[in-house]
Amino acid sequence: MKPLQDILVIDLSQFLSAPSATLRMADLGARVIKVERPGTGDICRQLYVSNVNLNGESTIFRAINRNKESFAADLKNDIDKQRVLKLIEQADVLIHNFRPGVIERLGFDYETIQKINPNIVYGDISGYGSEGPWKTKPGQDLLLQSLSGLTWLNGIEGSGPTPVGLAIVDILSGAHLVQGILAALLKKAKTGKGSKVSVSMLESILDFQFESITTFYHDGGAPTVRPKNNSAHAYLGAPYGVYQTTNGYMALAMGSIPVLGELLGCEPLKQYEEVASWFTKRDEIKKTLANHLSTDSTEKWLSILEPADIWCASVMDWDTLFAQDGFKVLEMIQKVKMGDGFEYETTRCPIRIDGEILTSSLGSPALGEHTEAIVNELIS
Repeated sequence: MKPLQDILVIDLSQFLSAPSATLRMADLGARVIKVERPGTGDICRQLYVSNVNLNGESTIFRAINRNKESFAADLKNDIDKQRVLKLIEQADVLIHNFRPGVIERLGFDYETIQKINPNIVYGDISGYGSEGPWKTKPGQDLLLQSLSGLTWLNGIEGSGPTPVGLAIVDILSGAHLVQGILAALLKKAKTGKGSKVSVSMLESILDFQFESITTFYHDGGAPTVRPKNNSAHAYLGAPYGVYQTTNGYMALAMGSIPVLGELLGCEPLKQYEEVASWFTKRDEIKKTLANHLSTDSTEKWLSILEPADIWCASVMDWDTLFAQDGFKVLEMIQKVKMGDGFEYETTRCPIRIDGEILTSSLGSPALGEHTEAIVNELIS
């Protein structure tokens, strides 16, 4: 039995942030009914990250909406609206990610829903919160990365702002929404009372930077200075970074510079005995280390450093990673099947409960695939 079995979630969301939250709840056993506009559905169905097409729609939609049911309804149509409200009456959780003001115009705001279902856990994700001058801005991942300061933590000094190559703000805010909803469900189990759980993408990505922001507030507000070479962190000292070898790349995390010098046979590194110098002379240390590591293979250096318990790793691409026993033993890839029989491979839930891997064989739904069955079961 999965932990959220018998929990009914009505999902009014689209794109990535809130759908990633309902994906995780579905993985944990909840029944997720995804409400979509007839004809077009979730815009994410046609939001492509590449020219790869999976059974007529985008890989993003297929990946993030597996294990859900699709209910076609136009929230501006009174008959459809009443159907959705009937579903919400029976739900444990309602989730949406409309911009502030839109949900009120549609008549699905918390105050209205609370009158229909006083015990509901109501979750919403916005771009910038419900107040302030930015509240109506579009909550898009790259835009949030750009104005949150995150892009100045990546790359090397002088390279300009560098975004993370994933929808990191979307996925983080979805994870934070799940955390809040699970806490609210626990509160409901204890008190019988529902809650409203709100997350903004801006707050999520600011929280993600808690280490660097805390440092900024206590170092006199000094500007962020990224390493000039071999960067992996804007604040950490040498040797933290990625280094080229004769046949690839390797990553080095925290470690004593003189110890590295001894192990690697790099005499110039032994002079940096003061820990403070690993920060103040970060760039020159990294340059020296980079020059030395470029003289031999990744395997050679790992064979020296790993037995000495130095934190290091080979830098792999997916082809290399997927061939490793360390990856295979995790069983992170699962095959799922859509209602029309189409099968595709995707990742599974990363959570284990009592040692059990949480998988589901159900792929993403066709638009409106479950409408009739849901009407007959829950509305008629």
